Parts: sequence; C-alpha cells; structure tokens
Amino acid sequence: MEPWRPSPRNPMDRIDPNTFRFHFPNLLYASGRKLCYLCFQVETEDYFSCDDSDRGVFRNKVHPWARCHAEQCFLSWFRDQYPYRDEYYNVTWFLSWSPCPTCAEEVVEFLEEYRNLTLSIFTSRLYYFWDPNYQEGLCKLWDAGVQLDIMSCDDFKHCWDNFVDHKGMRFRRRNLLKGYDFLAAKLQEILSPGQQRKRDWPFPPRPGAQVDPRSWVQEVTEPGINTRRHSLHLLVSFLLPRPTMNPLQEVIFCRQFGNQHRVPKPYYRRKTYLCYQLKLPEGTLIHKDCLRNKKKRHAEMCFIDKIKALTRDTSQRFEIICYITWSPCPFCAEELVAFVKDNPHLSLRIFASRLYVHWRWKYQQGLRHLHASGIPVAVMSLPEFEDCWRNFVDHQDRSFQPWPNLDQYSKSIKRRLGKILTPLNDLRNDFRNLKLE
Repeated sequence: MEPWRPSPRNPMDRIDPNTFRFHFPNLLYASGRKLCYLCFQVETEDYFSCDDSDRGVFRNKVHPWARCHAEQCFLSWFRDQYPYRDEYYNVTWFLSWSPCPTCAEEVVEFLEEYRNLTLSIFTSRLYYFWDPNYQEGLCKLWDAGVQLDIMSCDDFKHCWDNFVDHKGMRFRRRNLLKGYDFLAAKLQEILSPGQQRKRDWPFPPRPGAQVDPRSWVQEVTEPGINTRRHSLHLLVSFLLPRPTMNPLQEVIFCRQFGNQHRVPKPYYRRKTYLCYQLKLPEGTLIHKDCLRNKKKRHAEMCFIDKIKALTRDTSQRFEIICYITWSPCPFCAEELVAFVKDNPHLSLRIFASRLYVHWRWKYQQGLRHLHASGIPVAVMSLPEFEDCWRNFVDHQDRSFQPWPNLDQYSKSIKRRLGKILTPLNDLRNDFRNLKLE
C-alpha cells in the first residue's frame, strides 16, 4: 500500500498581523502555539534571462485520520507546481517552528529529487531543541546542504512586508527577538560536530596504507552508533573515488563564467558562482562543489561555511582552488582574509573570470587586501576554464569550446588586475596610470 501523501493545495497569500505577532516571536517556550506557519518564496530561472518568484503561506493541516505538517504541504504543492526536476530553483522558508525529524527526512528526500534546488530555512523557534532526535533531524538538513538560521530582525521585516496583510501598518520589532541570542547559540551548538550524544569515529586509512578498508567501514557503520557529521564527510570522501556534486549545465557555465566585457545577446543577468576543490597537499581530492549567491548571503560566505565543516582537523593541511565568476566584494575579501588567518592549515587560491566593480576604490582595496594577505587572486585563462569545465560541468564527455576572443578578454582583465595590485599604481592619486599602453 502506498504511504499517504497530502494532496496539493493552494497556499494562503498572506496572514493576519495578529497571527504573525502571536506565532512568530523568538521564544524559548511558546505555550499555546501548536500551529506551524511556513512562509515561502520560490525563485526560478529560465536560462537566467529573467527571474520569477512565487510566494505564499502554508499552515499545519489536520485530518481526522492523518496529519499534514506545513513542510509536507509545501513539498506536495511544489511537486505539483514545478514538475521539472532538472531546472534550477532557489527556495526560502520562514518557519515559526523548525522541522520535526519526519519532515527533515522528507526534505532530504525531496532535495535528492531536485538536485539543482537550493533551500534556505530561517526559523523563529527550535522545536524540541533538547531532544536528540530533533537535533539529528536538523543535522541531516545541514548535511544535505540546507542553510539553517534563526530569524533575525531583517527576516521578520521581510515577512511582514511580503507575507502579512498589514494594510499599511508599520513593522514593529517589539517582543519578536526575546530569545534570539539563546536560539542562535543553541542552533550553532546543535550543528557543531562535538556533541556528547555522538561518538567520534576513527579517521579513514590514508591512500596507499596497508589496511583493509572494509574493516574501517564496518567499524564506523556499526549498528547503534550515531553518525557524526564530520566523520560522515570523511566516510563519503573515502568511499567515493570522485566526490559527488550537482554539475553545472553547459549553457549556465558559458553564460555565467563568460569573460566578455558586455553580456552577449540574448541578454541575461550575470550572477556569482563559486566552484572549489578541496585537496590534500599530495593532490588527493577530498571534496568539490559549486556554490551560488543566496538570499542575503554571498557565495564566498557559503564557501567559508562549507570549508569550516570540512576542515576541522587542524593538524592536516589542505589546499583549496576557487573558480569564481566575479571577484570578491570588499566585505567578502575581508572575511576570506580573516578566515585564512584563523585557519593557517589552509592554503587558498582564487581565479576570477571577471573583476567586480573594479573602478571603485574600495573594491580595489579589497583585492589588494587579499593579495597582501597571501591569498593569490588571478584571472581565469584558457587552462583554468578547461579545468573548471572538466570538474564542474555536465559536459557529457565533450571538450571545452572557447567562446570568441576568450584569450583577448582574459589578457585585458589581467592587465587591469595587475594595475590594481601594483602598489605604485594608485589610481586615486596618480592619474598618470590612465595613459594608454
């Protein structure tokens, strides 16, 4: 017999202001708030030529014989509205309660179906945060690539503006953030790997070691042992000769990584994509992935979060190569410098296809800061484009075909970057650097 699944239903457009004020505050113990509200936003991309968005609100649905949580209502509705599994989607949830273990499992299965979907969950409160089963559900979501965070003041205001029928009433933050500090710290503690409820696994044998790998796999998969996120990454990297990821489509790679000075027709919006490889010094590939800007979070910040989770062993050195469509902004440059400074066991190299707002002084300063801090920033040329194509694109065994004038564009951008990084070329004070070559 097939398991019961909720039938698709249309979401609410908005909720009442009093409902929002009662159900969404950051509270540790919210008595009387048995309902869960899910405000969602879906962004779809049609070859990046335009952006569409779909918004709405779901609430727990109760049947006499079957319950349906708000998360399940959304998943059922999404499968009905967006049947194409290979398209790219960016989904954002704002929840009054974090998902239960059952819903977390269903979300993970859902992400396996939609391999090109990114999900960000901002929750107001943590549901049964003291229960190990609920904590494990959140960890599974995190391991599946879901961004998890506690709703902040900006998130509450976004919900008020887009999901509340406020009839012109001004947003007020009063009583919404009472438990924010505790909940944010608790979520970080749950997602960190060193919990007592989880057992530390032994590290996998190094390549070439005279050890039967089956004995290690048998030990770490022994029934009754709770998994640990850090060791799970090690297990995946050990069992798979080539770490898995969602490859980019060819058209997306060529359009987003193209280094043309102007966007060719048909016009589309260039976004930030960051593809990275994490390796051991001897060249063994540990992990690779391709990230993209999320709502209020740049791809570089998502990259830092990923690397933090993958490189917790500070006794082991790691090398990281990043291919990025746009060079980092000043804020991300500062964060990358601080991250590498706090993690001296990491070596980072950045190859950018294009320079972002390179004519502005503070953006130039950001690039200089990276360079001066020992983080090489270079411009992608044909070898880098070919390597990125081989490792991050679903090319179906086709070789990379350069677009017209790729080398000329690359050399032009390299000259521009060289002027920015050369100390004597202070474009703010020395106008002589504007002379033609």
